[in-house]
Amino acid sequence: MAETPHAVSDVMTRTVVAVGREATFKEIVETMDRWKVSALPVLEGEGRVIGVVSEADLLPKEEFRGQVPRLDEARRLSQWAKAGAVTADQLMTSPAVTVHEDATLPQAARAMAVRAVKRLPVVDDEAKLVGIVSRADLLKVFLRSDADIEQEVGRLLAAQPPLLLENAAASVAEGVVTLTGDVRDPSLIPVVVRLARSVEGVVDVESRLGSPPPDPPGERT
Repeated sequence: MAETPHAVSDVMTRTVVAVGREATFKEIVETMDRWKVSALPVLEGEGRVIGVVSEADLLPKEEFRGQVPRLDEARRLSQWAKAGAVTADQLMTSPAVTVHEDATLPQAARAMAVRAVKRLPVVDDEAKLVGIVSRADLLKVFLRSDADIEQEVGRLLAAQPPLLLENAAASVAEGVVTLTGDVRDPSLIPVVVRLARSVEGVVDVESRLGSPPPDPPGERT
């Protein structure tokens, strides 16, 4: 069975194309075209990430060709300034939004969503580049087979105390987990559902969990 990816280091791309802060505008465009990427980490010294230059940082040179921005448009002034930039140091967005290689996949996904970026440079404790993770990389967890997911959810259920679950089982189809069995305390059913949902690759969880019938009076202890 394939090992479950839990951290950014499990899905990131380790070979990364990057540029130095003195890279010229044309060098950046040529590098993006050659490697078919839309953004490049900008490095300093022994590989420390100091920024990222993306296609969005380059486009103002064309967008504002021959134009003069209105002085009351602060955002456009910022973009217009980039229209005159000629090196990565002038073009890059800094500080870079990065993620550590031991970050969880949900943490990386939230960082991308909050900062509206498509990829994140992955750094070590010294802010040195060790890889890059993209939206597509984070979606790799959904390539896990139903059998793999079913086995992992089954192990989680089996590890719960017998007093919590009874005859619990899980089946998986197209990433959707169906839980069956009895939960001694019905108020804990949402807890069991969240437990199954925490497994990487799960698309959704359908609960068919119920409560066991009460013990006959003569068998109560």
